[in-house]
This record gives sequence, C-alpha cells and structure tokens, in this order.
Amino acid sequence: MCGIVGHVGAEKATPILLDGLRRLEYRGYDSAGLAVHASDGIEIVRAVGKLRNLEKALSEKGLLGTVGIGHTRWATHGRPSEVNAHPHIAGPIAVVHNGIIENHLELRAELEASGFTIASDTDTEIIAHLIHRETQAGHDMVTAIRHSLGHVEGAYAIAVLSEREPNRIVVAKSASPLVIGVSNGATYCASDIPALLPYTNEMVFLEDSEIAVLEAEGFTLTKLDGTPVSRRSRKISWSPVMAEKDGYKHFMLKEIFEQPRALEDTLRGRLDRENADIFTPEIGLSEDDAKRIDRVILLACGTSHHATIAGRYWLEELAKVPAITELASEFRGRDAVVGEGDLVIAVSQSGETIDTLMAAKEAKERGAKVLAIANVNGSAIPRMADASFYTHAGPEIGVASTKCFMTQLANLLMFSIWLGRRRGTIDDAQAAELVEGLARIPHVIAERLRETHLMVTDIVRDFSEARDVLFLGRGLSFPMALEGALKLKEISYVHAEGYAAGEMKHGPIALLDAHVPVVVLMPQDRHYDRVSSNMQEARAREAKIIGVTTAGDTQAQSLCDRFVEVAPTHEALSPFVTVVPLQLYAYCVADHKGTDVDQPRNLAKTVTVE
Repeated sequence: MCGIVGHVGAEKATPILLDGLRRLEYRGYDSAGLAVHASDGIEIVRAVGKLRNLEKALSEKGLLGTVGIGHTRWATHGRPSEVNAHPHIAGPIAVVHNGIIENHLELRAELEASGFTIASDTDTEIIAHLIHRETQAGHDMVTAIRHSLGHVEGAYAIAVLSEREPNRIVVAKSASPLVIGVSNGATYCASDIPALLPYTNEMVFLEDSEIAVLEAEGFTLTKLDGTPVSRRSRKISWSPVMAEKDGYKHFMLKEIFEQPRALEDTLRGRLDRENADIFTPEIGLSEDDAKRIDRVILLACGTSHHATIAGRYWLEELAKVPAITELASEFRGRDAVVGEGDLVIAVSQSGETIDTLMAAKEAKERGAKVLAIANVNGSAIPRMADASFYTHAGPEIGVASTKCFMTQLANLLMFSIWLGRRRGTIDDAQAAELVEGLARIPHVIAERLRETHLMVTDIVRDFSEARDVLFLGRGLSFPMALEGALKLKEISYVHAEGYAAGEMKHGPIALLDAHVPVVVLMPQDRHYDRVSSNMQEARAREAKIIGVTTAGDTQAQSLCDRFVEVAPTHEALSPFVTVVPLQLYAYCVADHKGTDVDQPRNLAKTVTVE
C-alpha cells in the first residue's frame, strides 16, 4: 500500500522526494514523512494527513541534504499518527517500509527484553531496531540489514539510511514492489514507476530476497546471502506527461477518455486480421500447451476479478475449455484442488497484488502453469509466472481502475480467441468476425465518449442523492453490473449492488421502491427478452430504471425512466461498450457529491498487504 521514494545525488533531496510522493498519492495514504542526511546526522519530518501537511511542516524545518528517503503510509499496524508515520529511527538508522512483518510481536518482545525502547505501534520500527542492534555489534549497514532480515517473516520493501554511511541508501525487498531508477549522477528508488519518470526512464526491478546499495554513481545488487546479481536496466516508454491530468478535472475522467488509446496500444501488433487469429508470441505457451489444458482457473481481486468473470464466459464459449473464477484471497484460504493440466490466469493491473501473487505461487507449486496478465512490465506476478501477456494501458493514477480494466478485458478476449483457434473450437468466419470487431472497438468507444459523458451527466442530476443503487445484467453484462456497482461504491460512497438479473427475484427485489434507481444493462444479445422481463418486475415495484441500451432500441428505451445509448456490437464485445456509461455514472455522482475521486478514502491503488 505504502509509497517509498529515495534519492542519492548532487541535487537537494527534499523537492525530489516530495515530487515522487505526490506521484504515488494514488496508492492511498494517511501520513507521510522524509528523512534526509544533514551535516550533523539524519533529520526527519513527519505529518499526519495529506502531503500539504508534510509540506507545511517542512517549511518550518527545512531539510537541505542530497541523500534521503520519503514515505506515504497506509495504516496496517497502528492508527494514523505522527509517531506511527515513517521514516522510523533507531540509533543511527532510519527506515521506510512497505508490507507487513508477520512476526513483529515476537520480535518486539525480544527487542524490548534486550533493552530497546519502541516508540510506535508499527511493525516497521522493529526493522529499524533490528538493524540498529546489528550495527552495535560492529557490522556495516549492508551486513546489518542482511542479518536483520534473516529474522523477519512477511512482506517488505525497505529503504534504509545510516548516519555512519551518509552517501548511500540500502534497499531490499520480498513480496512488495521496489524499483531502482538509474541516471547520470543520481540513483533513485521507489515503490512504482511514476514517481521516477521525471528524472529517469531507466529502471531496474528488484526480485525477492535481493538487496541493493544505491550511490550517486550507480548501484550494486546482490542476493541477501551476498551472491552478486547482474541485471540490466529496462527503458520505460511512459513519459511524465502521461501521468498528468492533461486538462481534465480528475485523473479518473482523463483515464476513462484514454480508454480507446489504451485499447489500441494493447491490441497493436496482436490482431492477425489476414489469418483471423491472434498473434501473441510473447505469451510463451506452445500449440501443444494449448491443447493440453484441461481447465482454466482465473485468479484476481476487485475490479480485475470482474474482468475474469467475463474471461470465463469467453473461454468456455470460444475455447470450449472448463473455466472457473476465483477471488485470490479466498483461493489462498482453502486447500484448493489444482495441479497439472490446469492453466491459472493471474490478473492484476499492478502485477503486485499480494493475494493474487501468493495464490498464483501456490498453484504453480502444485503443478499448474501460470499465465500473468498485468500492466506493469517486470512486476512480481509476471516474474513468477510461466508466461505473461501484458496490457499496455500506460500508467493509471486514479485509484478506481478504468483503462486497466478495459485492457484486461481485451487480453482475456484475445487469449480466448487464441486458445480457441489452437483447440479447433472457433472456425474461420467466427474468428474473423471477432478479430475485426476487436480492431474496430477503440473507434466505436471513442466516437460516442463525449456524447455518453453528456448523457450521463444529465441523468446524474436526477439520481445523485440516491442512497442505494442496484445494477442488473445477464451473461457478459453481469460482470459489468458488478463493476458498475463497485465503481459507485469506491468513489462516491453510495451503497450499490450488482446482481445477475435473474437473481433479483431471489432477494434483492425486496429492496426496490421509488427511491432505489435500478441500472439495467440490456444490449441486444441472447438475454434481451429475459432482461426485459426483469426490468418490468422492477418497474412494477416503482423503481426508477436507468437503461444502458443499444442505440435506436426504442422497445427497451420505452421501459426506462432514463437511458444511455451504446453502439451496437458483436455480443462478445458488448462489455467494452456497456461498462463505459457505468464508469462515467460513478464518476459523475462522485464529482457531484464532491468526494475525492482519485484518492477515495480507505482505498489504495496497489494492494500489497493482506
């Protein structure tokens, strides 16, 4: 959850650290702080709340050094407070940390019994005291960190300063993300790429159980056991301007409007229109691998989970392979039956979602093949997977995912077509229709986006004060209903539920009255008549109907109090058009209510703790 930034170089560290933390605000946080090497030791400034509070504190106590670390904290152990904010100090050591130390209570008791005084409620301060204890034994910083981490159980990414070694930062990681940025005369570290893009696009991704020493001239990388590691940097194609609002009021709105471009980038070079096929050599699965798959298990959390439900429908319809969707957090909590013959598809926009990462690891250890679908090149889940299929959405700053969700849908549909072609379950005509439809879908979305935004804005004026909203859909519209409800909950704090429309009569219908808007997805697909019946049932209970209908469908529109039109598409492509009005609906309600659209309360972009 937390954001880490570090800088070693000739320039003043504080402005760079603050700028990096600003670019990591999307991860969610409740406090922030900096530690910088000064002439007489390490100086620390911390504050509760938003970065503006930290900036105010810094205006009263300037930090003038050129080597420093910064942190935004999302509370796990210990309430949000200045004493619990990072960095944490123990003797000559300052530490920032992302992750959870599972045995921190045991380590705390051991340290306190040895005479160490622990000021905060956090697990992070334990790491600082462990390293301090090792330095008291005469070890240099790297050795002290190695020995200390040998006692730690859990997930961590840490950046460490020592007053005795003022020209370096030492970083290490296990199951939490950390990237090094390399530039002439300066070296950086951060939890995520956007923090470093204004300063360098040369990045090195740390693997688990690695430790790096950062100095102005560069870095050295080893395993925790001291084994040297050689790894070249990767050039990241994202530009800093891609992470700016570009004139939009919020990042989320900008990212909704970027979806056609994100889809084009994700589809580019992968649609073989001449042969009605998908060209995906980077996946790394052979023709024989495709034919040997007995079952597909899709693992994800949150919005990505909704994408996998659509993926399940596509895989079964197009590749005729049994498929199940699993919440990664639940998959880990039971003795799941998984093994050889299973293909696990782990979906995560960041590639670092801890529940998805650990669930996929468990499946791989039991003999399943793992395919990662992620947006961040070199992130943890693709690194551990047998094969990877990246989306190319670019950086997504808003906590509520939109364009990453859209590109996950694209990759899941492309993979389903690819698998169906290799298993002989899609004929040439069907494949050609799908591939051509995918090629056109960015334009189909783009040409209606502004009109859709205006229509939704108008509708929201009548429904923004609703305290409960129901979203209904069947088939591929069901996961979009789930996603629409989640988006509304995430950013506007309105109670919303998504249901398979056929389930309405099994309970949710009891909630309906004139004060509960019902958003009904009814594209012209095989479920159209049954959804019409469900809509009539809702109308009979005086519920107000907001329809997402195919353009020109006057029959459906006559049943609605308000409606939004979407372009006609092949049934398999309907999620790409029906989800956009739902994203805009959530955005417009949140904007009307004045909530923090890009950084909703209690949420974080990259969920790297359990």
